[in-house]
Amino acid sequence: MNYFNHLKTVLTHKKWVNRYCRMAGIPWRGIKHDLSKFSNIEFKESCKHWTGNRSPIDNCKDENGYSKAWQHHKGRNTHHWEYWIDNIGDGHPNAILMPYEDCVEMICDFLGAARAYMGSKFTYTKEYEWWLEKRKHVLMHPVVKEFVDVVFIFLKKYHTNPKAIINEEFLNGTYKQLVQQYRTEHPHDWQKGPSL
Repeated sequence: MNYFNHLKTVLTHKKWVNRYCRMAGIPWRGIKHDLSKFSNIEFKESCKHWTGNRSPIDNCKDENGYSKAWQHHKGRNTHHWEYWIDNIGDGHPNAILMPYEDCVEMICDFLGAARAYMGSKFTYTKEYEWWLEKRKHVLMHPVVKEFVDVVFIFLKKYHTNPKAIINEEFLNGTYKQLVQQYRTEHPHDWQKGPSL
């Protein structure tokens, strides 16, 4: 039974990510989003740990302490902030600046996951509150973190008209402005964030 339930969740998630990516002006990213979830290593583990109210990867991590599906997934999908962590081996990991389209797809991914798991209970306010908690525990480049902050603050404010925020003009303009500001303040190492 979990096979069909997980498939339905993935397809619902992809539907919403695709919708947001089209709004954002990156339709191809929405089409190819998370195709690795249909690979054997990701699909089998996710079916086994599907509950319907949260990511099966998180359920697997709770049970086993790690997830093979996640290791496979994050290494093949550049819209995950974890893909952009470097220098882990020397004990001083730092976050690299994610390219614009990866940042936007990540936001669409966050929104698509919330839509898939919350269903009719989804609101942009709840998503903003989720982000406020999540942002405390992520190693993102400061520009990327601030970009997500701005988008979610404005989505909360303009919740009745998300197209006013999820559009190429607003997103690209905001991203470029934040990059330029950070680059001015950190001219020599602006593409990498501070180390832990």
